[in-house]
Amino acid sequence: MTSDDPAEFVPTVAPRRWIAHLDMDAFYASVELLRYPQLKGQPVVIGGRRADAPHQDEAGQWHYARLRDYTGRGVVTTSTYEARALGVFSAMGTMKAALLAPDAVLLPADFEAYRRYSRLFKAAVAEVAPVIEDRGIDEIYIDLTDVPGVHDAVGHDPLGGVRAVAREIKNSVTRATGLSCSIGVTPNKLLSKIASELDKPDGLTVLTEADIATRIWPLGVRKVNGIGPKAAAKLGEMGIETVGELAATDPALLIEHFGKSYGAWLHAAAHGRDSRPVVTHSEPVSISRETTFERDLHAVRDRALLGSILDDLCERLAVDLARKGYAGKTVGIKLRFEGFHTVTRDQTFPAAVQTAAEIRRAAGLCLKRVDFDKRLRLLGVRVGHLVAATASRQPVASPAADAAAEPQENLPLF
Repeated sequence: MTSDDPAEFVPTVAPRRWIAHLDMDAFYASVELLRYPQLKGQPVVIGGRRADAPHQDEAGQWHYARLRDYTGRGVVTTSTYEARALGVFSAMGTMKAALLAPDAVLLPADFEAYRRYSRLFKAAVAEVAPVIEDRGIDEIYIDLTDVPGVHDAVGHDPLGGVRAVAREIKNSVTRATGLSCSIGVTPNKLLSKIASELDKPDGLTVLTEADIATRIWPLGVRKVNGIGPKAAAKLGEMGIETVGELAATDPALLIEHFGKSYGAWLHAAAHGRDSRPVVTHSEPVSISRETTFERDLHAVRDRALLGSILDDLCERLAVDLARKGYAGKTVGIKLRFEGFHTVTRDQTFPAAVQTAAEIRRAAGLCLKRVDFDKRLRLLGVRVGHLVAATASRQPVASPAADAAAEPQENLPLF
């Protein structure tokens, strides 16, 4: 039996979409502080594998390497928030970091431990909210839309349910790992990525479209994921420094300066629009790591520093490959020179590579095919032609295995 009475018709309304971005707080450094809790509250720098590990003397007194005693040309992998307050950030040359924070403790990286804690925190999140997009060793997106209770009001707070679910996720991560994380929850991935940074460390930020004007628009344009140094500089030349100023800009002007696709995206991003879904699984075409330098580097005068940066990128890339279970037969490099001229080179091998040493050796071979006539502002490394790691480790000569047989004059630039 049906009724024509409109009062009896209850339309089906799709629930508000809630997407969370979870970012572990100073992840590598925080894992190390679990091992050395006596260092909590101090400036601590993680600086590759070459740093001396802490040790105790016969009296039980701990001894640590300090930045002021460092004499190599390494780069900072990460740092605690206390070190960041002194100006020390990831990808910074360790010698420069020593000038800014000479008394900071320097610890070696332990990537196996970081991978273990990464698995632990993601498993803890999955028990609460299983729809997860893995974005790296220390960050994930989570679709909370269908999690029970997320749309409930709590008392006079209409967003109390989503806050409660996000708090439950944070508590689960801490119980499983002893570590803190920051979570941003909004209707989409773009806003959630920004929100997770707003109240770090140990933050929980829930925003709706109504909060964009007060919480997002006052931020600098670089806070939007997808606006890099080059685009930000160009926007600055146009007098656009904040997200709000970008939102107020005529879309036609943005398209004129940045092209139809990116210009339209800039306008949409400034207004917080993003319809991308949380992707739970996809087969990557390639996996890459890159970093933009604080200053342009000279291929000869800054050779040692560039070498250390490349070492670190290859180490991080090897961690990514191992975590995702891949190896690759193609290794490529990306170089951006002053003037924003970008050069790429790649090389394919009969056997897939996976370790940091193999990737580093292959990247070095690619570097030999580049003319370094200008200063560098960006360096990246990529592994493509991916295969499952378990099926790839065949007894075939790799670029790393050939190193000993190659004449000294043919070794890579840095």
